[in-house]
Amino acid sequence: MRGQVYKSTGSWYQIKAENGEFYSCRIKGKFRMDGIKSTNPVAVGDWVQFELEAQTDDVSGVIHDIEKRKNVIVRKSVNLSKQQHIIAANIDMVFLLITLNNPVTSTVFIDRFLVSTEAFDVNTVLVFNKIDTYDDQELVALEELIAVYEKIGYTCLKLSAKALSSCQELIALMKNKTTSFAGHSGVGKSTLVNTIEPGLRLKTSEISTQHLQGQHTTTFAQMHDLSFGGSIVDTPGIRGFGLVDIEKEEISSFFPEFFELKADCKFNNCLHVDEPKCAVLEAYASGEIAMSRYKSYLQILEDDEALNYR
Repeated sequence: MRGQVYKSTGSWYQIKAENGEFYSCRIKGKFRMDGIKSTNPVAVGDWVQFELEAQTDDVSGVIHDIEKRKNVIVRKSVNLSKQQHIIAANIDMVFLLITLNNPVTSTVFIDRFLVSTEAFDVNTVLVFNKIDTYDDQELVALEELIAVYEKIGYTCLKLSAKALSSCQELIALMKNKTTSFAGHSGVGKSTLVNTIEPGLRLKTSEISTQHLQGQHTTTFAQMHDLSFGGSIVDTPGIRGFGLVDIEKEEISSFFPEFFELKADCKFNNCLHVDEPKCAVLEAYASGEIAMSRYKSYLQILEDDEALNYR
């Protein structure tokens, strides 16, 4: 049988078969070891082949094959830095939720996320949430931040996750697609899902006032069908974002504004740090490349082992 993974809880997977029925499935023991570098060889969004086996009153299945993935969203495994954790697979579009405060989403976190989604060919939209909570000064800072990303080709949306009227543009982008919300705990992912699809009633919680961070109400990734067509993967909050399987020489290729200029650098292997006649450095010096983007690039280049960026 063929189906798609809707929920992963570690050792068991909820599979929606092509007939619309849901089955609990597990992995064959040897399956885990076949050259898979991730801590979770099967991820939400995967299309799999499975066989049913009757066990007393329950019917469960065994996954015996994963179909080739269109793309993945990954982060480094927190405890195993050489391995990756696949957050979701086969995603048409991912929405990165960003907040200026409560909690703060730093530009280096945004940029690391974009490098990863560029590398794995995932279409990314930036969603600036909680706009109803910002004062005038913060709204100016928000517009400046949006200008940085729109200039280099990213779609940016502004909304309040609690107000359905502000989410119509988002809903139009989600229709008939498999999408995912990503971002720190507390940025409003589950609240946003509940606003656009109230019947799901996903668990939410208030921000921890002590640390101004979310409290990880979503523990496992889970896919939900949407009444207006398509599906959404609700993911656990991401506190840190490490890049996986990307060489230093490749990083600039995943900064669109750097990639456009690379061919004009004097050296083919230019890292855009202190090399002579570097087109990227010249563009940065002239203000064509945003300071925050270049600082993120240097930080990623110098310290790709670090996991916690806020």
